This record gives sequence, C-alpha cells and structure tokens, in this order.
Amino acid sequence: MPTTDASDPAAGLPAAAPAAQPGPSTVAVHAGEARDKPGHSITDPIFASSTYTFRDTQSIIDFIEQDQPREEYGRYGNPGERVVERKLAALEGGEMAVLFASGMGALVGLLMAHLNAGEEIVFFDECYHRSREFCRKHLTRFGVGFREVKSCDYAAMEAAITPRTKFVVSESPTNPHLSVVDIARFAEIGRRKGVLVLTLIDATLCTPYNLRPLDAGVDFVLHSATKYLGGHNDLLAGAVIGSREKLEPVRKLRGIMGGVNSPHNAYLLERGLKTLALRMERHNANGLAVARFLENHPRIERVFYPGLESHPYHAVAARSMRGYGGLVTFLVKDADWRATADVVDAVRIPRIGPSLGGVESLIEQPLVMSYWNYSPAERAAFRIPDNMIRLACGIEDSADLIADLAQALG
Repeated sequence: MPTTDASDPAAGLPAAAPAAQPGPSTVAVHAGEARDKPGHSITDPIFASSTYTFRDTQSIIDFIEQDQPREEYGRYGNPGERVVERKLAALEGGEMAVLFASGMGALVGLLMAHLNAGEEIVFFDECYHRSREFCRKHLTRFGVGFREVKSCDYAAMEAAITPRTKFVVSESPTNPHLSVVDIARFAEIGRRKGVLVLTLIDATLCTPYNLRPLDAGVDFVLHSATKYLGGHNDLLAGAVIGSREKLEPVRKLRGIMGGVNSPHNAYLLERGLKTLALRMERHNANGLAVARFLENHPRIERVFYPGLESHPYHAVAARSMRGYGGLVTFLVKDADWRATADVVDAVRIPRIGPSLGGVESLIEQPLVMSYWNYSPAERAAFRIPDNMIRLACGIEDSADLIADLAQALG
C-alpha cells in the first residue's frame, strides 16, 4: 500500500539538498503521488467507484471521529482526485487544491462558499465574461453586490472597495486582451483594505509554470484545467488553490453541490500535468515567434501579446513571468467582420474552436464565437472589435504555424 503521507502536497517528490528546490518539471511529474502505488504500478490507478465500504461499524466511527484519510462516497472525494489536488497544490506552492468539474464550477464553488448576502465583489473588467455574468445575473439575486472597474486600474479598484467588499478578482493575463496584472500590487490592495478582502487570480492563461500568484500574497488561484493543465483538449476540469483554512469550506460545499469531476478525468488531468513544463516551453516559444511575425506583417493593425516590447504591460510581464504563453490576439488592418472571418477560414493548421491550451492550435474570431448575440454597443464595452482574431498556439513547429498564417493573410 502507499507509504507517502497523503496530506502533504509535496508527497512523492525526490529528496533534495537543503539549498535546492525541485524544478517545475520534477514537481509536475512526481508531486502528490505515493512512491509505492497499489499493484506496484508506476501510474496511479483509476478508482472507478462511487461508494467506498467499511470493514465494520467501528471503522465507520473511527473514520468520523479521527478524520482518517480515506474516502466514503464519490461526491466527497476520490483517491485519484486527491493525487491531482496534491500535485496542483505543489505546483502552485499552496497548502490545498480543490478539483471541480470545470473552471466555472471552481469559481462558483469558491464564491458561494465565501460570500454572504450584503457583501460585494469587485472585478477587473477584462475577466471572462461568463464569470462576470454569474456574478451580475445570479449572485446579485442573493443580495451580493457586484462592481466592475477597468483592468489594471489599481486606483479604481481600491476606490471601489467598501466595508462590504469580500472579494477582488482578476485574470492574469486577461483573455483575449492579454493584460498582465501586477500581482504583488493587486495582493497588497486586498491586505491594505483589511483581512476580510480576499484576492483571487484566474491564472489559466499563465499556468503555474509561468507565474505563481500565491507567492505574491494572493489568497486564491483559479484554473480552468481544461486548458493548459490538461493540455490535450480531452477533458473538462477546474481547480482552486490556496490555504487549507480558506479552502476547507469550499471542499465541504462541493460535497453538497456535487460539482465533482469523474475518476477518468482526474486520471487524464494527472497524465497531462506530468508534461506541463515541457509543453509550456513550446507554447511560450510558439506564442512569441508568432506574435513577432504578426507584429511585422503589413495586414496586421495590432498584436496583443505580453512578450512583445510594444505591449503596454510588457515590463510587468517581463519581471514577473517565466514565459508569456501561447495565446496571441491580433487585429486585421482595415477589415470588417467578414474579411476577418475569411482569414480565420483560410488557415490550414489551427482548428476553429473556442478553447486554448491544448497541443493542437485553435483559432477563433471572438465576435462570432463568443459575442455574436451581443449588440455593437455591448461588444464595444467589452472591447471586442469586429476585426479581432484570437490564436491559441499549440505545440506544432512554429515555422509551420507562421507559414500557415502568411498564406492565410495573403
């Protein structure tokens, strides 16, 4: 049976010299796992069980009274899920991670566990529009206030905080504009305003390979693990990472709400995480190469990519991030929505789709994919012009991606 302490996020890591810390790839491969696994397998098994049995009545009492590290019912946890959670916690430098069925499930679970009627939440306005929609249309029905301020306007965010504010929230980088938050400054706003103001960063686009917000004092990091963490466009998952004290209520609420993931998805996510560092190196390289190509192309009006010196948040990104990811957003010069769609339709390698972070490149026109049913005024408020394209670079050869874009742009 496994001999590693299952409560330790660093379980499974090789012993290191006192002055050395395991690198990100070593953590991704080994953290959270027992060295000796059931059946002597090198990979963790899939526990395809909804129910976990007890030897006798006394073993049930011991489980309840002694809080023993074992499972009872699949809605409350799965052994494979626990391995993934420990691995995610180690990658982010957190005490605990809680896995959900999706990134939105993780956000909803976190907010519902910590927000009460009469409290407020403040968002930077470039956060995922479905996240803001949940707060604006649904949390407000339960008496939770919602405010938006311009992304990376720290003075505006601080001014928006009142004694009722419980959360301040941002993505970094944001999607699709790729604005980069000064994480230390963001965390400091929460601390300065009082211990009750919790800070949350959705770090889906940077992953723990490129940025670890908890190190800067942020309370929670959220991921849509569907994207880079899974990495193969074959699963849905979400996770939130932070301190054990702040996440225990989230785990308990997940057990009530039932937003758990499946044993098979947990296995796929664990497998994907093992190659995270390798894949991110290629995503980072491809994103930067494609962004530089597009910035110098005569048909391109503007490129949004924090690795470019022309990006307004390049300095922040350069001092805080290991790399800049594979997402590149750009505007086609003098193009209406139809001419922009023609560019999307002309590429041969990327598939047209709404996600990102997988080994396959994906491309989309935000106007069509996510904002087609919004009015022009609403799209303008979201800063989504008709000529915007979002390219999520996979791990193909960058020369091939660039050649493909060159022929599509003509």
